[in-house]
Amino acid sequence: MAKRGPYEKGEAKRTEILHAALEIFAAEGYRGTSLRKVAAKCSLSLPGLMHYFSSKEDLLTQVLRMRDETARARQNERSSPESYREIIRESAKTPGLVELFVSMAAAAGDPEHPAHEHFAERYPVLRERVAAYLRQRMDEGRMTTDIPAERLAVLLIAVADGIQLQWLIDRSTDMEQPIDDIMRLLALGPEKEEGREAPESSGSSAKSGSSADRTGN
Repeated sequence: MAKRGPYEKGEAKRTEILHAALEIFAAEGYRGTSLRKVAAKCSLSLPGLMHYFSSKEDLLTQVLRMRDETARARQNERSSPESYREIIRESAKTPGLVELFVSMAAAAGDPEHPAHEHFAERYPVLRERVAAYLRQRMDEGRMTTDIPAERLAVLLIAVADGIQLQWLIDRSTDMEQPIDDIMRLLALGPEKEEGREAPESSGSSAKSGSSADRTGN
């Protein structure tokens, strides 16, 4: 068996750290979690942990990047409104990662912050992915609107990101319902796609404040 060089070993350890941090932050939140706990899970001292990152902010940014890559992989498997609902449901189960996302998004306004580059890359890619999906629905005749797909994509992302901020302040806020509502307004919901009448109430949608949502990312 070929031996791995120092670079490969370093990358493997870095990935291990990010997975551990993602798991711990998801379960306990990142503000109340000491990085020493992440280090201990990886059999490292705190200085040993930070050897793999330029700063704490860099580590947090890389954790967020890994979270987004995982979510993107799920969306690749299923490009439909339901994939966005699934991500929202998961977010309701992992308040620590929602808190990390919102905090890093605010900090990314500083061009010198490590998260700036990540968000500068994230939004153009995300807008194009959502716009491509909307254009497909327009071509299929499932959407009729004068608003260009690119502008609708901005609107959908704004709703998805904005509801997370509201939920952090008030955990009784239903994060999934606004996504359902805007999908129905755009005739993208499963009820209209399948020719069924839309329900009068949202009783069947997942509530972020329910006990089921509080037991699980």
